[in-house]
Amino acid sequence: MFDLTSLVRPNIRAMKPYSSARDEFQGEAHVMLDANENSLGSAGPERFNRYPDPLQRAVKTELAKLKGVAENQIFLGNGSDEAIDLLVRLVCIPDQDSIVILPPTYGMYEVAANLNDVRIERQPLTPDFQISPEAITQIVASDAKIVFLCSPNNPTGNLLHADAIEQVLRGFRGLVVVDEAYADFAAAPSWTTRLAEFPNLVVMQTFSKAWGLAGLRLGMAFASSEVISYLNKIKPPYNISEATQQHALAALQDAPRFEQMRQQLLIGRDWLAERLPGLSIVEEVFPSDANFLLTRFRPDATAVYDYLVGRGIIVRNRTTQPGCVGTLRLTVGSPTENKELLQALQEFKEA
Repeated sequence: MFDLTSLVRPNIRAMKPYSSARDEFQGEAHVMLDANENSLGSAGPERFNRYPDPLQRAVKTELAKLKGVAENQIFLGNGSDEAIDLLVRLVCIPDQDSIVILPPTYGMYEVAANLNDVRIERQPLTPDFQISPEAITQIVASDAKIVFLCSPNNPTGNLLHADAIEQVLRGFRGLVVVDEAYADFAAAPSWTTRLAEFPNLVVMQTFSKAWGLAGLRLGMAFASSEVISYLNKIKPPYNISEATQQHALAALQDAPRFEQMRQQLLIGRDWLAERLPGLSIVEEVFPSDANFLLTRFRPDATAVYDYLVGRGIIVRNRTTQPGCVGTLRLTVGSPTENKELLQALQEFKEA
């Protein structure tokens, strides 16, 4: 049922991609006079006078080992947001096509659709934030080009049931994008392990969360080599800076530090999840497979939010999102920050 060639916009199938200087040359050279760079060096303490590898080969080599995929199955973007935007532009004709989202979910799917003049079909999650059988039926029957499934979901924190995702993968005729930004905090295998099984599957991950590199703005997409080749065709030529590539390589070589931080955040999540329900203003703490806890407050979540802002503590007010009335999203912080948050919430009842 899935045919990538017919799914991709005709103008993109026919277009000739921009060819950068580094695309046309590979290997070693001691005189580089092809790209109008400054051969004298760089202002500042570091040398960044040469354009970066447009395909980030060194980073992908290390990522491929870590993720168990081929290098040509990896796309690196300026955050996951770039991959989201490029996927929409790859297959959706403006003012004609649509995508499917399952609210409440990550807001950038809708932003990318609106930016590209693409319609949005909404299939709301159930009250316990899962995909209903009715939603699966509607998605499979849809002529939309992409369905975005955020798992663990943002802002709710829970994994979507694997059997529901699999039903969508087997029945939907477009791209199925599983956004795994928070997968490092979940006790479930990544959908990257099933790429060979589903040619329509795209898995997104990020360096921003468990790796602690949000400032780098580096996102990952994993898919078939055919999908990745199209993304490389339409991306900006040098979308990942040399500095970002160097920092990413250093991070990938520091796996013990990554694991230490991940474990500490999981301990912090459990610590907060055990204590928040004991507060009189907390109505419900939703189960989380991420590094945050969606928490419902009584009687007024916005009042709690404003109070925390006044205390210099910033959380995310999600009360306007579908199914999230009265909720705040609380990111797990350092042990000190978690204690400060809990103390402030304990004192709110006296305020």
